[in-house]
Amino acid sequence: MKPKEVKAMMRRSYLRTALLAVVLALVLAAGMADSSFAAAAKQKNVILATTTSTQDSGLLDVLIPIFEKQTGYFVKTIAVGSGQAMAMGAKGEADVLLVHSPAAEKAFMAQGNGTARTLVMHNDFIIVGPPADPATIKMTKGATAAFKKIALSKALFMSRGDNSGTHAKEKAIWKAAGVAYEKEKWYQQTGLGMGQTLNVAAEKKAYTLADRGTYLALKKNLGLDILNQGDAILLNIYSVIPVNPAKFKKINTEGGKAFADFMVAPATQKIIGTFGVEKFGSPLFFPDAGKKEEALGK
Repeated sequence: MKPKEVKAMMRRSYLRTALLAVVLALVLAAGMADSSFAAAAKQKNVILATTTSTQDSGLLDVLIPIFEKQTGYFVKTIAVGSGQAMAMGAKGEADVLLVHSPAAEKAFMAQGNGTARTLVMHNDFIIVGPPADPATIKMTKGATAAFKKIALSKALFMSRGDNSGTHAKEKAIWKAAGVAYEKEKWYQQTGLGMGQTLNVAAEKKAYTLADRGTYLALKKNLGLDILNQGDAILLNIYSVIPVNPAKFKKINTEGGKAFADFMVAPATQKIIGTFGVEKFGSPLFFPDAGKKEEALGK
């Protein structure tokens, strides 16, 4: 092979190598760009673990689009019982919680799983049942006395049985009433959310404990009446808790905090305070930002 041919071959080899290097660099750059874009897109998602009552009442259908428009975040809502929501938070599977089980929330905070627990709003629990009221609890004073009468009459009672805030409140009332209910035939658990449990209670003509907001939102198709209400033990408090990034590195810290801040912002609190008034004549929730928990219900 002549010297000129060798040089030409070497030149072509060099060019091919250089071209390959450029192509590889472009591919790597594109991959890094895609990765960065995916990371940015992921950070735009906020995972909200919340109780079913905020979803079933329709409140989140109003609030979340406003939050998304204001902040550019996209909220992935997981509506479960408060206990399940906190279990998700304790595993770093959610960025922020909106829950209503105060004792469990305080334990969650004590374990270092949240950065702050802030009051958002409250409503109350009610005891609902068939209009015939077989346990005659309508004229009974107090939730514990009503539960005692349900137990004595062996009238069917549907429990959520899902470790939710409502289930926790129900168990507290049974305990206060001194009733052993777990193995009784008249006591049944659905393992479902509030809206579905109300539907089951309606179908079986049973009593159940419900939050007022979800009951009012679904009342039209239930055929269940409010038969006991107003007792102090029936207070239902909701709090927002961003999950602690010190324990869970992959959570969207900024997004979770943004949602928590949004829930207690004056404009949001005003919406909460008027939600349901037009349809039901009274709000389904009462705003509590800035209040002390011990002052609620007084």
